[in-house]
Amino acid sequence: MASGFLGNAPTVTRNLIIINIIVFAATFFGERLAGSSILGQLFALHPFESHFFHWWQPVTYLFLHGGFWHILFNMYTLYIFGCVVENIIGSKKFLTFYLICGIGAAALHLLVQHLTNDYAPTVGASGSIYGVLIAFAALFPESRLTLLFPPVSLSAKWMVIIFAVIELTTGFTGAGASIAHFAHLGGMLVGWLLILFWRKTGTLFDKERWI
Repeated sequence: MASGFLGNAPTVTRNLIIINIIVFAATFFGERLAGSSILGQLFALHPFESHFFHWWQPVTYLFLHGGFWHILFNMYTLYIFGCVVENIIGSKKFLTFYLICGIGAAALHLLVQHLTNDYAPTVGASGSIYGVLIAFAALFPESRLTLLFPPVSLSAKWMVIIFAVIELTTGFTGAGASIAHFAHLGGMLVGWLLILFWRKTGTLFDKERWI
């Protein structure tokens, strides 16, 4: 069992954070020792048209990050919301949810890249994490959340709606071009559809725990 900061985190959320930190450290030191990013070349999400694309990248890109603040924000958000969602729906279902949201985010992002002739590789867990945010809002729509900037408090359902509008707007206008806005939207869309499907089939809550 883990202790300290992650000691109270459920199994999947805790292990996802640990794996992301290990991969980030390996990438960071590998780049400085080797002078190039072998991990990035192999495991980042490259466009279909690129000769660097491999079938495993729609999953592995989730465990790579572009810098300290990138991984810090993603892992903090995963910790805050992932712990709650995993404790509610169960560890096995949460892992399935997390990975499917990430793959869905990759699919929409790759489609947009193909349509816009964008050939930049993509890294980061944000697609899955935006799916986790949708799941939290679906489970606790009236829960109050407060942004750091601006310091406003909104219900979870309105918070994710605003996030979705911002991502859609910036995606179409090209603002923040280095951010994969449509990957975020893909994760949110797939997460929302998954929650709807599981609710409709009565299979949303899976109490199996992994320890």
